[in-house]
Amino acid sequence: MSAVAAPKSPSEIDFSKLRVVVVDDFENFRLSMRQMLRGMGVGHIDTSASGTAAVQNCAYEHYDIVLCDYNLGSGKNGQHVLEELRHRKLLRRTSLFIMVTAETSKEMVMGAREYLPDAYLTKPINQAALSQRLNALLHQRAVLYPINREIDLENLPKAISLCTQLLPQQPRYRTWILKTLSDLYFQIGDYSHARKICEDVLQSRDIAWARLGLGKVLIAEQRHEEAIVALQTLIEKQPDLVEAYDLLAQALAATGKPTAAQQTLEKATTLSPNAILRQRQLATMAAENQDLDTASAAWRRTVHLGVHSIHDAPEHYLNLGRSLSELSEDDRSQEGQAQADEALRILQALKKRFPEAPEAYRQGLMIQARVHADQGRGKEAGQIVDEVLASEDGGDMSPDTVLELARTLFAMERREEAEKQLFDLSQRCADDSRIQAAIEALLDEPVGFRKRVKARQLNRNGIKAFENGDLDAAAEIFREALSLVPKHAALNLNLVQVRLKQLETQPRNTFLLEECRACLEKLRDLSQQHQQYRRFQSLQRKVESLS
Repeated sequence: MSAVAAPKSPSEIDFSKLRVVVVDDFENFRLSMRQMLRGMGVGHIDTSASGTAAVQNCAYEHYDIVLCDYNLGSGKNGQHVLEELRHRKLLRRTSLFIMVTAETSKEMVMGAREYLPDAYLTKPINQAALSQRLNALLHQRAVLYPINREIDLENLPKAISLCTQLLPQQPRYRTWILKTLSDLYFQIGDYSHARKICEDVLQSRDIAWARLGLGKVLIAEQRHEEAIVALQTLIEKQPDLVEAYDLLAQALAATGKPTAAQQTLEKATTLSPNAILRQRQLATMAAENQDLDTASAAWRRTVHLGVHSIHDAPEHYLNLGRSLSELSEDDRSQEGQAQADEALRILQALKKRFPEAPEAYRQGLMIQARVHADQGRGKEAGQIVDEVLASEDGGDMSPDTVLELARTLFAMERREEAEKQLFDLSQRCADDSRIQAAIEALLDEPVGFRKRVKARQLNRNGIKAFENGDLDAAAEIFREALSLVPKHAALNLNLVQVRLKQLETQPRNTFLLEECRACLEKLRDLSQQHQQYRRFQSLQRKVESLS
């Protein structure tokens, strides 16, 4: 990879030493841009006719300037190119990425802006306008080159030192230097200095980047309520600043407001619908909030956006398949069948899209089996599961694949097989807290989505009745929930707690005592690692003392 010497000063920019690549799917435009750049004295000019070719060029060559059209025909567009260059660190901070486009739609600009192009050029372009714009950008590049070079080399302390030195010398670029300095302090974990820069700027002017940076620092310092106020204020003044919505959602989630966090992300995805990582975050959050309609729509958008994105992943297909499977669960209506059919299509597309991901394909097969089982096609479901179990490497499944298999076996009412798979997995992953928690949750709620949601709502209602002193109502609610998930540890212990409270005023009521014993008996095999185990032991001692 060739290197380019740093310009000595803004007045000494030598166009003959610049390396430029022009990316456009129209040959006439590429030729026109080449001619204009040659007329300006640019020494090295490459061209690429597609986004994929542009990324390949940047992987092998260092360019000072990338002039990339947004619309590149089929395949990657300009946003995808910039996204991949940033993600793979193929574009140095000392280089310039200029988005060229005839399209100025808000959706395009918002999507591309998130990956920080250095400038936009709107077609048609003439040499005078191109020369003027490049001269201004290259002058700034020359002044700030030393800072950006150290950032490229990941020498952040040196970059901070250079920012401090240049700040009094370059008043024209004061805003850029202060923002960069705040970002650098944040990256090295010096939140107090990062915050002070933002606060000092805000004392003189209410600038969006400073308030955004302040919100980011406050979140890092776990001062979430203050961050919420700062970010809400920013959004009121700058409603199109999508990054503020991301941070606000993060702060709201951290303060136990998941619904408000999701609604905030929904607003952000409406403003900028082409950002795949935000769609993925929305889908994940909606699924955690048990909002499957929003989750499936966001996963669907994520899969669509991933077709040409560096961030595409098999998990997107799996999660869309899961959400559609859960939506269609026990639903034989036309809508339910359509959701089931879509789930099967997306999961079948998984193998073709990611042939190098056999574990993801196995997990997809398990979800397909659940779809068939939920739609009354037990024979098809059984064939899929049995083929996976009988495969020559079926005994070497990843933990996540075993969990997916167990979910499917529970859905097919093959409970003993499911519990055997989970027991073996628990032994194999004894030190993996994530897997142990997943096993625990699956054993507590080995049922489909709708029953899980209903049981959780009943549990909340039962707790509320208990807190209000309505013990009879609480007991009935917990019993109803247990009819859905009989071995749920927390629900059984909640019912025991209610009955023990009633026994304080009804010590001779043998029915209450027997129900306590029955609940505890269902938990006799509770793992010592289960989060409810200590509570189980405590309540068990109390019940035994009453015997």
